[in-house]
Amino acid sequence: MKPDIHPLYPPARIVCACGNSFETKSTRGSFHVEICSNCHPFFTGKYKLVDTAGRVERFRKKYEAAAKRAEEKKSTKAKA
Repeated sequence: MKPDIHPLYPPARIVCACGNSFETKSTRGSFHVEICSNCHPFFTGKYKLVDTAGRVERFRKKYEAAAKRAEEKKSTKAKA
C-alpha cells in the first residue's frame, strides 16, 4: 500500500441524545447522534404496531364491486 494516502482512523466516542455512549473508530472523530439502538423504538420493541385490520377487506370490497360492474357490462353486451 502507498504510504500517507489513508485517512486517520482514531477512536471516537459516539453520544446519543438519550445519554447512551459507546466507543468506536471514525475518520470523523467524536460526535453526537439523535437516536441509537438503545432508544430507537424498532430495536427496543416499544413501537406501536399499526392496525392493518380492515385494509384487506376494503381492498376486496373495492375490487369486488369493480368486478361486478365489469361482469354486468359483459352481460349487457352479450344480450345486445
